[in-house]
Amino acid sequence: MPVAVDQSLRGFLEALERDGELRRVAGPVSARFELSALLACEDDGPALLFESVEGSSIPVVGGVLGSRTRLAAGVGVSFAELQARMLEALAAPIPPREVADAPCQELVVEAPDLAALPIPWFFEHETGPYLTAAAIVARDGDGGPANLSIARLKPLGGARAMAGIAPNHHLAALARRAAQRGETLPIAATIGNHPAVMLASTLYLGLGEDELQVAGSLLGEPVEVARTAEGLAVPAHCEIVLEGRLDVEEQIAEGLVSEFHGHYEDYGTGSVVTFERMTMRRDAILQVVEPGRHPEHLLLGGVSIAAGLAATLRRTIPTVRAVAVPEGGAGRLTAVISLEPGARPGSAQRAMFAAWAAVSLIRTVTVVDADVDVWDHAEVEWARTAYARPDRDLLVAPGAAADRSDPLGRDGRVAKLGIDATRKALDRDDHRVAAPPAEALEAALRRLR
Repeated sequence: MPVAVDQSLRGFLEALERDGELRRVAGPVSARFELSALLACEDDGPALLFESVEGSSIPVVGGVLGSRTRLAAGVGVSFAELQARMLEALAAPIPPREVADAPCQELVVEAPDLAALPIPWFFEHETGPYLTAAAIVARDGDGGPANLSIARLKPLGGARAMAGIAPNHHLAALARRAAQRGETLPIAATIGNHPAVMLASTLYLGLGEDELQVAGSLLGEPVEVARTAEGLAVPAHCEIVLEGRLDVEEQIAEGLVSEFHGHYEDYGTGSVVTFERMTMRRDAILQVVEPGRHPEHLLLGGVSIAAGLAATLRRTIPTVRAVAVPEGGAGRLTAVISLEPGARPGSAQRAMFAAWAAVSLIRTVTVVDADVDVWDHAEVEWARTAYARPDRDLLVAPGAAADRSDPLGRDGRVAKLGIDATRKALDRDDHRVAAPPAEALEAALRRLR
């Protein structure tokens, strides 16, 4: 299992290559559709490092966290241990540590032209290329709380880009606050980050909670940071930093854009960012995430949403054991929640309503017993088949609030479904797992080993 050895993306890439989880593509490769097509064809395969992208001397890497194993290995654990590790990090954040010499500031480019970067054009009906792995640092005014989150950036020519941000996104909230003060919002788009930073940047935290501190806890040490010209703290070991200002007063039409459910959406307009400076490593690598319904995009969202949801649910329902937001529900729309033995009657329904209230994207919630692996689709499907009676255990919430990206949402509303797939006291009491005796299984395992 590859393990990240330092605070850089490149350290993790070296570990992936040693374990046969990284494939080099000598090229040349076109950034217009070809690079995206190659990533899509390797959905179930290794990460891809494109050494020669036409029109640029900067290599591109994608699919880095495109499997459950690689995602967990980025913070040094197995996938089975990942949620517990993330819950520990949420409970004990570690403030970052500032350093004087940052690898991400080896080169400085004033008034950068985004066309100098090999930014991929991913899908046929989108209207341009996108930066899809930019973890954006922002801060609420001078000395206010910091925020780290991922948002797509579409180059508009020169140093300008459009930021695709949902209205309820914390970055959008900070930009609106800046506009109310008559200001634009200083931001820093950091590209090529350690897996812990990428995971933390996709968490659903409260406004004012600093994701970079959670990244430090995932690392087991403070994230080393450098200061931008505006004083923002950015990960010192990332590859590229774009420093600019986000202006919600300047809007521009985006056109069709791919979403996690695999189709296109038209969200209207997005805010304009003007980048004033770019800093980078001398041998920088541009990291991308294949958007749409592709594994890395789904996993980064689903695993982080699940961890945050588990932390939220446990505050009011202590019997919650684990939460999954699996790839089958596009890493956003479906949640599976397991409950410990002895949960009070009605706990399954409480968990459903709490999940819908906490994450507007989640439409279907299945509640299972603690012995079911919430990330194992076959186990969850069996629990539904064996223990959920359609006339008793289905809960439909019609006309619930829909997230703007829900593919079934209409006029801000969508029906939501809860399935109670836990065993019930009134059901048959003679259900037992059919298996050889425990001692025979243990002896068999010893012999096979």
